[in-house]
Amino acid sequence: MPDVVVAGAGPVGSHIACKLAKLGYSVSVMEEHQQIGEPVQCSGIIGRECVERYQIPKGVILTESQSAKFFSPSGKFIRLATEEVQAYIVDRRAMDVVFADRARSAGAEYCLATKVDDVRIDNDGVRVKARNGAGSKFHETKVLVIASGFGSNLTYKLGLGRISDYIAGAQMEVETNSVDEVEIYFSQNTAPGFFGWLVPTGAGRGLAGLFSRSAPRRHLYRLIKKLISEGKITAEGKVTSGGIPLKTLPRTYANRVLVVGDAAGQVKPTTGGGVYYGFLCADIAVEVLAKALSNSDCSQDALSQYEKGWKKRLGRDLKIGYFARRFYEKLSDRQIETMFRLLESKGIAEALLNSDQMRFDWHGGLLLKGLKYMGPWRYLFGWMKDKSQARV
Repeated sequence: MPDVVVAGAGPVGSHIACKLAKLGYSVSVMEEHQQIGEPVQCSGIIGRECVERYQIPKGVILTESQSAKFFSPSGKFIRLATEEVQAYIVDRRAMDVVFADRARSAGAEYCLATKVDDVRIDNDGVRVKARNGAGSKFHETKVLVIASGFGSNLTYKLGLGRISDYIAGAQMEVETNSVDEVEIYFSQNTAPGFFGWLVPTGAGRGLAGLFSRSAPRRHLYRLIKKLISEGKITAEGKVTSGGIPLKTLPRTYANRVLVVGDAAGQVKPTTGGGVYYGFLCADIAVEVLAKALSNSDCSQDALSQYEKGWKKRLGRDLKIGYFARRFYEKLSDRQIETMFRLLESKGIAEALLNSDQMRFDWHGGLLLKGLKYMGPWRYLFGWMKDKSQARV
């Protein structure tokens, strides 16, 4: 019987498996897909802080990013650039394999094409029901870690609730022409409530995608058509789609169970990025699990320290990010255009770029400073008052 079963062989699940195995615990990782790293549902943009902290090897890095263009609804753009690399575009398939190989080298066992369907918990352990080509079978373990990504029903079955707010995303592999930096597109017509992107991955290839409250594929094809007409995309490819949580799970622990990563909603509401936050929460999970296992106490009370830990680390940024996301959703394209004009005319974009709050993965402080710079808010919302009065 393994000490821990990890459901999900994404980078977060594999990172947990690796660290626990290095501590001497037996770990079994169950992944529903036949191949690790499939399907890819990520733009592959990862901040420098994450790359350096978790030693992501150069072999999986496709290109570096020191600049990006942010496009307003009218097509005008603000270009932000720094002297130092801020982020890297990585091959997510290859990165997932690297983290799985690290875990295997540390002693973790991997069961591919094996989906965890059900969980039964008692005072002595956990019975994990997993299904593969040979049928369903129960596996005994002391603790279950759910790191299977957003949309798992396991958390609901365990009484941990559901993530109450999420977004849909769609992304296409494309061939590009003379696109050498990340481009971000803001428009409620292009990506309602969110944004679209074109990320060059090198050798004339890239990823084009967007988030939307509804019909992401329809909006994506519309964006692709526009980018083709502009000569930025020369050929279309495979499309993938999936959901991204905007809020966290009501509870991320239970007796002998922890939930980590996208499955827990540990994702930046501003960008939908979850790799770095998932890693940070994985570290906290390992620390709590190691203590619980060594004390032979994997009760709900003991594992509750995990949630206290990750909320202390991420809670502020998640709350501010979610507020900013909901605020942006209510803006019209005219208001977004006004914001772009203010950012440029008042030098706010440059001020934020040079701010001590400018960090790729931490947006709370930067958002608060941006709100302060943007005032007085009548420049943004004054036209709404005039418009409402005109209707009287």
